[in-house]
Amino acid sequence: MNLRPYLNRFVIIGALVIAGILILITLILIGWTSPRLSPDVGFAPADLTVIPAPTHTPAATAIPTLDPLAATQTLDPNAININGYVQITGTGGDGLRIRSAPGLNSETVFRGEESEVFIVKDGPQTADGYTWWYLVAPYDDTRAGWAASEFLAVVPTP
Repeated sequence: MNLRPYLNRFVIIGALVIAGILILITLILIGWTSPRLSPDVGFAPADLTVIPAPTHTPAATAIPTLDPLAATQTLDPNAININGYVQITGTGGDGLRIRSAPGLNSETVFRGEESEVFIVKDGPQTADGYTWWYLVAPYDDTRAGWAASEFLAVVPTP
């Protein structure tokens, strides 16, 4: 089969012109007519605070001890105390429900992650068979609520 009569310069130039027109139409319909993003959006960096998880400390009790030689009460460093630091532990990675009030029937405010560190601000209160402490995240005052002490471990003050 001889294709030479069909492949002359007029056919090749015509094919290139048609291809150019099709590319131009495609650019006009797709590329140039799409809406542009507003340039005034700007850049908003996110703040991320990483608090390293301390080593594991056994579950703490909430009983302060008395020093017989001192006139004031001495707090057990392994016990949960007001203004002390605790971390969530023993949830198997599921996290801990932080509640709006002590007790299992109160509303869940948020879920604290395993090894997340909090400052103890109030407590203890007993409800539903658990001892509850009011916790506040040191990096975000909005992350605050009541947690059961069975899932808290005392960590040293940074």
